[in-house]
Amino acid sequence: MSTAASATIATESADTTDPAPATAEAQQEPIFKEINAEQAGELVEIESACMSCFKTGTTRLLPTKIPFFREVVLMSFKCEHCGFTNSEMQSASEIQKHGVRIELKVEKEADLNRRVVRSDNSSISIPEVELEIPVQSQKGEVTTIEGIIERTITGLSQDQEKRRIEHPTEAESIDAFIDRLRDLKLVKKPFRVLLEDISGNSFIENPLAPASDPQLKTSHFARSTAQNEQLGLYEQNHEDQNLLKPIAEDSWPIENLHGEVLQFSTNCPDCHAPCETNMKLTNIPHFKEVVIMATVCSKCGHKTNEVKSGGGIEPEGVRFKLRIESKEDLTRDVLKSETCSLSIPELDLDVGPNALCGRFTTVEGLLVAMREQLDGTLFHDSADEPSRQQLERFLTTFDKVVKLEHVITLVLEDPAGNTYVQSLSDDDEPDAKLIVERYERSFEDNEELGLNDMKTENYEQNA
Repeated sequence: MSTAASATIATESADTTDPAPATAEAQQEPIFKEINAEQAGELVEIESACMSCFKTGTTRLLPTKIPFFREVVLMSFKCEHCGFTNSEMQSASEIQKHGVRIELKVEKEADLNRRVVRSDNSSISIPEVELEIPVQSQKGEVTTIEGIIERTITGLSQDQEKRRIEHPTEAESIDAFIDRLRDLKLVKKPFRVLLEDISGNSFIENPLAPASDPQLKTSHFARSTAQNEQLGLYEQNHEDQNLLKPIAEDSWPIENLHGEVLQFSTNCPDCHAPCETNMKLTNIPHFKEVVIMATVCSKCGHKTNEVKSGGGIEPEGVRFKLRIESKEDLTRDVLKSETCSLSIPELDLDVGPNALCGRFTTVEGLLVAMREQLDGTLFHDSADEPSRQQLERFLTTFDKVVKLEHVITLVLEDPAGNTYVQSLSDDDEPDAKLIVERYERSFEDNEELGLNDMKTENYEQNA
């Protein structure tokens, strides 16, 4: 649906613009823009059949970006003949590598106003009232915690009058359950909302962003084969049907690979236009081999550089604590892997491993990347003024950190052990401002890395 929506938008744009120069200029504009008041003029309207009276109604499409999340297409249908209306949300981003599991503890009425983005592939449960909304039972939507409860009450209330006459016992049980749901909206006692999305494209708002929220827990999990097939992701079992063929031994020596820049086609992560990604294998002194990938989009100018470890997962996790006090500290080389999380205790800032991709840069470059990402996800035209001002104050403080007007401690924690921070001492041992700690991974860390289910001996038996 998201691909079709994008194609429709492109077609509509081409039909309503002047030929030649105007069309070329329109192609330079990204499809998915930040939410703002000016987007009302960018709605795309198409005629579609009404599912109630089967006459022709109007569907409106709006491609946009959800701050601190990703691209979505908002859809709204209205039939002028029978008055039927419907609205839903479709994720316009790719299926993520892992599913996402989010747990929110609702403690006060303000928590009911948290924004929720849920896709068609998400399930929601509230254990305290034994409520469960299974996968694909409802369309994707942008709503709130209260909206989810209210939509459930509305669905259960349908046909209750008829049910009281024909099945009074069942109707009485449903009325009692609806009363329990209404009590949730009063938040007489705390309750949990569990959201699980196998596509990884769901989200619950953190009002304290960019600081961590003690009421909100987010974790990721590897999908099973059945869940992949549910998303339409199938594996080829026959060797002759494999897209990637194995390379014969010694046909491509590692020495040649070090000096070669490989290219492959991909889509821009910002505007989704086709572009090229360059990839090169290189060696980090005093560390290990890494794969550097760089993408430049000729349409919107978006640039990315990403680093992936060329080695395996280390036996232990690693934690770096760096005191940043001078320009010399900002020039240290840093290799941040994609499994590394960042935190700055003085600012109460906690950045998960999925917020910034793996990269080889300097401490200053890492701080600037964090600042740009936070600024790029800001609700510039949001009606939620306190949240906007809170983030702007945080960005002002963050600018002082980069200017060395505010001393901080940068903590990099990587359970895979594939992160590196340069030491300024001659013997490459940690200097006075750098603390390096090795630690044993927890069961949860191994679960995130997929190590608990990994079998390295007698694996042929299960095959």
